[in-house]
Amino acid sequence: MNALKKNHFELFSLTPAFALDRRELDDVYRRVMSAVHPDRYTGTSAAEQRLAQQLSAQANEAYRTLAEPVSRGRYLCEINGVDPQIESNTAMPADFLMRQLDWRERLEEATQARARGALDELAAELATLRDEITVMLARALDAEHDYHAAADLVRQLLFVDRFATELERAEESIAALA
Repeated sequence: MNALKKNHFELFSLTPAFALDRRELDDVYRRVMSAVHPDRYTGTSAAEQRLAQQLSAQANEAYRTLAEPVSRGRYLCEINGVDPQIESNTAMPADFLMRQLDWRERLEEATQARARGALDELAAELATLRDEITVMLARALDAEHDYHAAADLVRQLLFVDRFATELERAEESIAALA
């Protein structure tokens, strides 16, 4: 149980990369959890039980981080010395900012008009952009090792995900009124 303080990729014996096989991550996670789950250590010393709890918590955190593209991209930037400054850096390319304004206007108009079709169109556009940013992020991290460019893309992807959540809420509120 000498896994404490390893980075998330090391904990799961995975190569640090943005492009990650989700099934492989799931399988490795299950194997690690099977080995370190605190229930397996109920008859052991208090120290071994605490270590199992710590390893289990570390495995859960590692899995949550690596399973989601935004958090995985952020983590890869951070372990390579670049802070994406998600909370403090709101700088975005001008064309991305213009898109944001357009999306917000379209979301407001569609919500007021209860236009599900317009919301569906916007959702499809966001999904396409999310896929495009994800491809660019994988290239920046895995091929180019450009962690500063990746940090910018992580922030953009985070915005797209947050806006998609707002869009889902709008769709739910329209559906509830129907």
